[in-house]
Amino acid sequence: MSIFEPSPHHWAGHLRSLVRIVSGLVFMSYGTMKLFNVPASGMRGFPVPLGTQMGLAGVLEVFGGLLIVLGLLTRPVAFLLSGEMAVAYFQAHAPRSFWPSINQGTPTILFCFWYLYLTFAGPGPWSLDAVIARARRR
Repeated sequence: MSIFEPSPHHWAGHLRSLVRIVSGLVFMSYGTMKLFNVPASGMRGFPVPLGTQMGLAGVLEVFGGLLIVLGLLTRPVAFLLSGEMAVAYFQAHAPRSFWPSINQGTPTILFCFWYLYLTFAGPGPWSLDAVIARARRR
């Protein structure tokens, strides 16, 4: 086998599950900051009102992040969150500067493309989606 030939490793799916769980927990912290000011942001206007676009983002981040952590309905939730992050980037970050390192949009871009990847790759074996799929096969 050559290092240039793609070969799926036995642990690739498990690592995808692990990264999904960690990224979901980190993602949830952005939502809890918006909705509950936990962790405390130190910025004015937090927590944000639920009826605002930022409030909706907080709800998506908390509950969507929880579904990502659990690996439940992963593909549709990841697609929705990827779209949320694309909107967030172009509304909040891109107007500040073209460069993500300057406009502080790097996490937003990474979440956007990670969730887009999960939309197509699936949650991995350590997920409720995988448990449901195994049960349906029996």
